[in-house]
Amino acid sequence: MKRFLWLALLLIAVGGYVGYGRMSAGAGKKPEAGRRAEGRPAVPVKVASVVQKAVPVQFESVATVEAYYTVSNRVQVAGAVNKVHFTQGQDVNKGDLLFTIDPRPFEATLKQSTANLQKDSAQLANALEQDRRYAELVKRQLISQEQYDQIRTNADALQASVEADKAAVENAKVQLSYCYIYSPIVGRTGSLLVNEGNLVRTNDATPLVILNQVAPIYVTFSAPESYLAEIKKRTGEGALKVRAVTPDTTERPEEGTLTFIDNSVDASTGTIRLKATFPNVNRRLWPGQFVKAVLTLSDQPNAIVVPFQAVQAGQREQQVFVVKADRTVDLRAVNVSRTLNGEAIISKGLAAGETVVTDGQLLLGPGTKVQIRKEADS
Repeated sequence: MKRFLWLALLLIAVGGYVGYGRMSAGAGKKPEAGRRAEGRPAVPVKVASVVQKAVPVQFESVATVEAYYTVSNRVQVAGAVNKVHFTQGQDVNKGDLLFTIDPRPFEATLKQSTANLQKDSAQLANALEQDRRYAELVKRQLISQEQYDQIRTNADALQASVEADKAAVENAKVQLSYCYIYSPIVGRTGSLLVNEGNLVRTNDATPLVILNQVAPIYVTFSAPESYLAEIKKRTGEGALKVRAVTPDTTERPEEGTLTFIDNSVDASTGTIRLKATFPNVNRRLWPGQFVKAVLTLSDQPNAIVVPFQAVQAGQREQQVFVVKADRTVDLRAVNVSRTLNGEAIISKGLAAGETVVTDGQLLLGPGTKVQIRKEADS
């Protein structure tokens, strides 16, 4: 009997202990979903407002800067270079003397031609006087017509000689003028390719110096063929603005206007060649330099714009996280028509006044609670 009572008490004690353990374990355990929802902290993010504003319709292209004029100075007479009248890299004006070729042989030729002209002119004057006198004598039949014809022929021959002498004098003056080489443009000199004392010839392949006009200056670039109709339409309405952006002029790009559209499309690339003219007063653009050309075609009013960092690439479409009033986020698909200056122009999916996440998207999902981080906290 005692043994039976002890066994019963032992079973009751063990059962009570197991039941209490289960109750304790159940009381301390919450549902898994509730634990995840309550235990996850708010994610700090940066945000920006969706704005509606006018934005320009433009495209960008890599462009090359070209001199407005390029002149290769070559000689037109043979001779020694007597004097170089400029320094390399110097700015020169139109009409400035650049080179002097030894003029002495050409001065001598001019003197000789002038002397021949004077001699023949004197003989012509005498021949004309004889022609006048003999014309009177032949009228009075004091001399034969044959004698008068000989005098007349001699005067005509001397007249032709004088005309030839005048041409020789003019040619000698022209040859002498070639000894003095002047700048035909306002520009900047390049490297001096021939030094003083060198002998130059008219058929030399190497020029004496190359001049480039850099103010104004051209910027040459290409546009896709799809833009051609719009470009022609806009140029008919007025001058199109072009900006040239270089690493040192990002904040203050150079401003110019479109002045040339090529007469054919490049079939190999499907592009049309364009040129813009820039005043280049401050000489920021230089021939041969690569720049970014930005051609503005028109303005798009009431465009929906967000920072480009807000747009995320999804599997099938582009997306943004939109912050709702309760500080949770919603993942929304959007259509980005184009980008401009770090901003995305949205054609579908957002409305002005909404708030989108621009930084911290990696930790977000639909319904995630967010904490808006200020610029000073970044």
